[in-house]
Amino acid sequence: MKIMALAAAVALVAGAALADPVEGTWQTQPDDNGNFGLVKISTCGAEICGVLGQGYDKSGKKVSSPNIGKRMIWAMQPKGNGKYAGGKIWAPDRNKTYNSRMQLNGSSLKVEGCVLGICRGQTWSRVN
Repeated sequence: MKIMALAAAVALVAGAALADPVEGTWQTQPDDNGNFGLVKISTCGAEICGVLGQGYDKSGKKVSSPNIGKRMIWAMQPKGNGKYAGGKIWAPDRNKTYNSRMQLNGSSLKVEGCVLGICRGQTWSRVN
């Protein structure tokens, strides 16, 4: 009985130490002008959150923006099988916040923002 309790405790500690597979830096899809950004996704307690990092123009040159460092994703909940939902996403190009969901598939992350059942999204690529 003690061995089973110890094994369960070790499994819980090991599970808590593992990173969520969506954690890392993601490159957004280019906008209509070819500009793109990097989003750092991490865990925030039991939720997933993301911060907008550096922005780049279509030639890959760094651009400065007042949006760098702003929270872009928050309150996202892992739902299993690479799915995340229940969170919010801020779209800097429209300065609006939407209900959000994400789907992880290898090194691609489909990110969607929805309002009244209408969704728009992008597929982001993992940088690291």
